[in-house]
Amino acid sequence: MRTKIFITMISLLLSVLLIAGASAFAGSAEIKARMKERLPVINALKAEGVIGENNKGYLEVIGGNQAKKDVITAENSDRKQVYTAIAKQQGTSVDLVGKRRAKQIAKKAKPGQWIQDQSGKWYQKK
Repeated sequence: MRTKIFITMISLLLSVLLIAGASAFAGSAEIKARMKERLPVINALKAEGVIGENNKGYLEVIGGNQAKKDVITAENSDRKQVYTAIAKQQGTSVDLVGKRRAKQIAKKAKPGQWIQDQSGKWYQKK
């Protein structure tokens, strides 16, 4: 269910960008496909406590386990592209878009997943 919500949210974000100006965000379909393909691995890593969601809207390794670092790097790169396009469309900063997204992610996180609060402290969602 949460996977569907995440995919729907990403789809909505990308759809808004496409409607607002396709030339402003070339490659959105490819980004969406890559993110959708990585989602099962990301969800598994979150469930295992290997990664968490930081307060800037990106994935981060928890502890020293560097498993699937390539997946984390690729996801964060795609997120940055999405955030950049949204920031450009809204006339705001990439940092602000990421922080807003981090709040949304934290609200929808499953119990036991690692989240970083606004002060930088990590906690497991209850």
